[in-house]
Amino acid sequence: MPRNNHTNEFAVIGLGRFGSSLARTLVNRGATVLGIDRSPELVQQIADEITQAAVLDSTNEAALREVDITSFKTVIVAIGSNFEANLLTTVALREMGIPNIICKALNLRQRDILLKVGANRVVLPEYEAGHRLALELTIPGMLGQIELGPGYVISEIKAPERVIGVMLGRSELHRLNLNVLAVKRGDRLIVSPAQDFMPQPEDVLVVIGKSTDIERCTEGA
Repeated sequence: MPRNNHTNEFAVIGLGRFGSSLARTLVNRGATVLGIDRSPELVQQIADEITQAAVLDSTNEAALREVDITSFKTVIVAIGSNFEANLLTTVALREMGIPNIICKALNLRQRDILLKVGANRVVLPEYEAGHRLALELTIPGMLGQIELGPGYVISEIKAPERVIGVMLGRSELHRLNLNVLAVKRGDRLIVSPAQDFMPQPEDVLVVIGKSTDIERCTEGA
């Protein structure tokens, strides 16, 4: 296993649906991956598809050291159903000095706790998927969204009818301080369109700005 702290080497602890999908995808993208789970069945299912797999209790610091966990810069704790094991594993990794610990959580309370005990980042796959779907269902024309920080997002929206045929620099998008990063037009991708660019029907706009302004722009789209 890795000894040189290469950035393309990861350990994934917890090989359920989320963890196994993550591990497989990392390997498919050329990464070295150590997969860990206390379930022999889950380890066996993925053992032939990733670099190395180990059956162990990740809350046991000695067991983690046996697989040289400290040689990894990034460890992903993908334990979902047992929050106590998730928490104890995160604490153990922090005490061992892992530079980048990414954890999976099921809700915001779990996220806050994991961040307090040493996680560098916490993802909430189910929560985030539900949040995105709610936005898509309630905001006309919304196709997808990435949150950047408090109040700011990158959104993929259908071109609102009132901006079609209007130059970007004179449209409502400009007045709302929404910047168009790209335009999808059929099979074409137009990156950084000029201010005199005019959206057409069926265009999909990738815009960055305040979420409230994007919602205003798409109202009645």
